Amino acid sequence: MAGSPGDPVPTTGWIRVTQVRSSIGAKPKHRGTLRALGLRGIGRTNVLPDRPEIRGMIARVPHLVDVSSAGPDERG
Repeated sequence: MAGSPGDPVPTTGWIRVTQVRSSIGAKPKHRGTLRALGLRGIGRTNVLPDRPEIRGMIARVPHLVDVSSAGPDERG
């Protein structure tokens, strides 16, 4: 049955998240969010599925990251 609460959210695409500012001086929750996104330093990039959970994490640290779309072949 489609749309049940337990069903996983279908993946609609991929996004490329790049850290553009340092986490030094950021709040501990912001540093943890960067780590959860797979970012460990300025200039590091990670390609992630475009899902509400990921978008929520990005919304917490928009001042530290840059987001762009990515193709399915860039997942590496």
